[in-house]
Amino acid sequence: MNIGEIARRAGVSRSTVSYTLSGKRPVAPGTRKRIQDVIDELGYRPNATARALKEGRTRTIGLVIPPAGSRLTHMQLEFVAGMADAAGRADLDVLLSPSGGDHDRSFERLVSGSRVDGVILMEIRLEDPRVGRLQQAGLPFVGIGHTAGDRQMCWIDIDYAGLIAHTVRHLADLGHRKVALVNRSPELVASGYGPAHRAREGFAAALAERGLDGIEVPCGDDARSGQECLRTLLRAHPDLTAVTTINEAALPGIQQALDDVGLTVPSDFSVTGVAALPWAEDFRPPLTAADVPALDMAGKAVSLLVERIAAPLTPPRHILLAPPISLRSSTGAAPTHRLARASGQVRDGR
Repeated sequence: MNIGEIARRAGVSRSTVSYTLSGKRPVAPGTRKRIQDVIDELGYRPNATARALKEGRTRTIGLVIPPAGSRLTHMQLEFVAGMADAAGRADLDVLLSPSGGDHDRSFERLVSGSRVDGVILMEIRLEDPRVGRLQQAGLPFVGIGHTAGDRQMCWIDIDYAGLIAHTVRHLADLGHRKVALVNRSPELVASGYGPAHRAREGFAAALAERGLDGIEVPCGDDARSGQECLRTLLRAHPDLTAVTTINEAALPGIQQALDDVGLTVPSDFSVTGVAALPWAEDFRPPLTAADVPALDMAGKAVSLLVERIAAPLTPPRHILLAPPISLRSSTGAAPTHRLARASGQVRDGR
């Protein structure tokens, strides 16, 4: 079934059918309805390949993800799913491509092989050669995150610095005087991973603003690492009463470590941070946190990329999201009984 047959059955020219399908020229409502009735009756769908060749486009966008071996977090997986759904609503296909380590060739094929009309790039570093390569190739792209010099790229990001600073202020208002930031993995921090460094900056700024004592530690992106990290923190800093984190995958381990030493949340210890909603709701009690709107981010990223593909010479747009802190049950007043006990242990030399 083709446009010619639709035109014959609807009693119109081929060009009128084409204009109806493409929307490039106005078609009288009655004529449009007659053509649409024939299309619905026949179950016709335009040939995507032929349309792409005519438009000079592939109708496919690339999503550059971290290597599968790096254990994608729930937040990242939700973003991938949301991005695929948003692309489908825009009548676009998605090509996944890992990057980093042994996967650089996959990224290079995506950039140089004319496979996609544009790219969404995840896990941006402060200095990220992938950004430079995409700019060199002239391929439209949108970053989930941004480099240190971000003026020439289009991006959408979470305000990790502002949100972590906000959680620290919340803890300070509750009377906590010594808090820790459980950051992302040592490898990501060392690589210049943007969210980890911006969380560190926001943490340091809030400590200075409120005159608090603080410790920032990297932590692997898994429950075991979270458990070991908090155990180490509690042994080294018995007067620690709260943590904030952007490492959602470490949260179950943090909870287990607190259970292991008999600390109850929030009467003995407070926990807060930035996390995807499922992680926040699964924490016991539910986590006071900025809930990362991964699905909303995905939809906005696809919309931005479609804009870049249609008008690549327009000034790049930047979207910084700062979701509100949802006050749940994992934060409470600083535990004076624990602080008194810790102070006594220090005086006794224990």
